[in-house]
Amino acid sequence: MQSELNLLAFDIGASNGRCILGRFDGNKINMSEVHRFENGYVELSGVMYWNVLELYRQMKLSFSKFKLNEAADIDSFGIDTWGVDYGLIDKNGQLTGLPRSYRLCTEEDVKSVDKAVPLSKIYERTGEAPEVYTTLCQLYRRHLEKDTALKTADKMLMMPDLLGYFFTGIKQTEYTIATTTMMYDPHQRDWDRKTLSQLGVDSSILTSIDMPGQKRGRLSKSIADELGVNRAYFSTVGSHDTASAVAAIPGKGNFAFCSSGTWSLIGVETDNAVINENMFNSGFSNEGTVQGGYRTLKSIMGLWHIQECRRDWARCGNSMSWNEIVAAASQAKPLRHIIDTDSADFYAGGNMENKIQNFLLKTGQPATGCPGETARCIYESLALKYRWSLEKLENIKGEKIEALNIVGGGIQNKLLNQMIADSIGLPVITGPIEGAAIGNLLTQAMALGEVSGIDELRQVVRNSVEVEVYEPHHSDIWDEAYEKLITFIK
Repeated sequence: MQSELNLLAFDIGASNGRCILGRFDGNKINMSEVHRFENGYVELSGVMYWNVLELYRQMKLSFSKFKLNEAADIDSFGIDTWGVDYGLIDKNGQLTGLPRSYRLCTEEDVKSVDKAVPLSKIYERTGEAPEVYTTLCQLYRRHLEKDTALKTADKMLMMPDLLGYFFTGIKQTEYTIATTTMMYDPHQRDWDRKTLSQLGVDSSILTSIDMPGQKRGRLSKSIADELGVNRAYFSTVGSHDTASAVAAIPGKGNFAFCSSGTWSLIGVETDNAVINENMFNSGFSNEGTVQGGYRTLKSIMGLWHIQECRRDWARCGNSMSWNEIVAAASQAKPLRHIIDTDSADFYAGGNMENKIQNFLLKTGQPATGCPGETARCIYESLALKYRWSLEKLENIKGEKIEALNIVGGGIQNKLLNQMIADSIGLPVITGPIEGAAIGNLLTQAMALGEVSGIDELRQVVRNSVEVEVYEPHHSDIWDEAYEKLITFIK
């Protein structure tokens, strides 16, 4: 490498997005925020839409801000977003309408798919657990509704690919985001066209699939001229944000990963998809990795419960900061209250405190007496559910997991991190907090030929960020609590 690379990562979630500048010298990457912006769905006539035109405007503003503050050219840019959502393009290359949000989906959509093609059969073909929000369920709903936009669509593009199309004019689908759709066949390494045909959905709307770590094209001349920037490469990254976050985990050896936030996605990396009846019954999925393999993972409700409880407490006049909640939890007695965090009782928002009390009541446990006890109940129960997930993953992988690497915003809760280590009896390694952005940036460096593969990528992460290690202090009381949780799950 003759000079420092200037890389732009667009990391866009369901509630906000940001543009991160990464300066890569071949050994370390230094990051700074260029621009941050809000995101969110908009309800119109009972349908939830993503304001993708506003996202496009904010991304253009990001390029302009870079040009305003930097004299150098942009070597590459990459885009990652949440999974499953998409936009439809007509034969003239225009949007057929604003993309719909997965929050529109219901259990009825899953039942409709199951009635047409058994979910177990789809799982055999795709290895992805049937969830209400998957792309397949969304498309089938629109097919049953005889949706005009779907009928006139020439191509379907997943959200990061749609945004990339706006800036390059190239219609392509990246591998990791394709694996979130419940429409990707890991056996054929292509779309599951057989299921789509059985559902009556036209598979010609699907594009070819490319892999992360490649140059897909360049910023279009018209946009580059408009913004006064160079025609930077558009590089494919782990365009599903979790794929980019997992790529940036600095783990070595036989580790499991967890992306911690409102949801916790906990899993292991495998070369091939793991598809069997036990996986299907346990709700595990196979999603793609940056290196072309799979993340065998389980989605569990993470910090959702405490986020909802905090809203409940604020509505009752007890506004607490996150630090105050953690401090209160640390003062409560350990392992007095256990819930199954993934119980259907907790899926919907609102009245979470009451839902927890009802669960405790029906399982013969005493009620919590204050926010600190409720918070401790949530944190310890989540730590126990991690143990359950890890035991399943060890059975799936057939070997002992040596450590759990956690990334994402949830790692800021040090009390929870220690509880997880104590529960699973393994070291917990936390960091980096900006995992998706780092993974995005360094996969771009891979596309430019400056990073050789995932091992070197993770070495750069180790060179660039500090991690924190929580050693386990496991005791019999955790085993007793875990046995209680198992009875709830059964």
